[in-house]
Amino acid sequence: MVKKYIKKDRVIPGFGLTMGITLFMLSFLILLPLLSVMVFSLKLTPHEFITLITKDNVINSFQTSILCSFLAAVVNCFFGIILAWVLVRYDFPGKRIMDGLIELPFALPTAVAGITLSKLYSDTGILGKPLAQLGFKVSYTKAGLLIALVFIGLPFVVRAIQPVLEKLDPQYEEAAYILGAGKIKTFLKVILPELRPALWTGFGLAFARGMGEYGSVIYISGNSAREKTQVISYVIMQKLNYVDYAGATAIALVMLIISFLILLVINMIQICQSRRTNFI
Repeated sequence: MVKKYIKKDRVIPGFGLTMGITLFMLSFLILLPLLSVMVFSLKLTPHEFITLITKDNVINSFQTSILCSFLAAVVNCFFGIILAWVLVRYDFPGKRIMDGLIELPFALPTAVAGITLSKLYSDTGILGKPLAQLGFKVSYTKAGLLIALVFIGLPFVVRAIQPVLEKLDPQYEEAAYILGAGKIKTFLKVILPELRPALWTGFGLAFARGMGEYGSVIYISGNSAREKTQVISYVIMQKLNYVDYAGATAIALVMLIISFLILLVINMIQICQSRRTNFI
């Protein structure tokens, strides 16, 4: 018997052309810029490289960026779960508007966000003035930097968790209630394990975005070397302004390695969690 193969119509071209376009875009827009950073950094001797990245202002900026980005990602995980839960499980007037506002940090220019936040939390601002009267200074401190990073990182966590909650079957929760589990135990034993891979994804994206953020933090942080409020992206820009390409490239290479390690760890955790969930 001769089998007849029916050619299926495809909306986009076949595998050969689409794979070629994919490799072209990946190479010229992502791989080549990253490789250029590595090639330029390899021109530096190990002593020069270590000297450039171990300066006091560079180390302090790394510590500030990593610590504030980590804390902001943790805060975003906590509030991201709450926001995603409200948007998925409840119906209320203005729900679509709130859902759209979640993505405002994506559409809003980061410089505009930075200027707005620095003015809002300054000593004369609407929120900053009463806080200053209580003895809490926000603008031009690490607290202001943390607020800016929470602002730009929250959508990553919400959008990562929201689809999982939408697909989560409520019957699992009902079964837990029937077996005598309370609300907290049901969340920790039934809901949270399902959300964990998406939560790690949102955490990693928010953390990585915070590490490389520039526009929204450049104003509210104050960029003070004495107060240690300089972020690593500002130090890179400062070195470029002073035509210190070697220093900027060395720091950029370290940032590239850190970002790669963050994504690698998050992907490994996701794989392990997915295997555990599927096994169970």
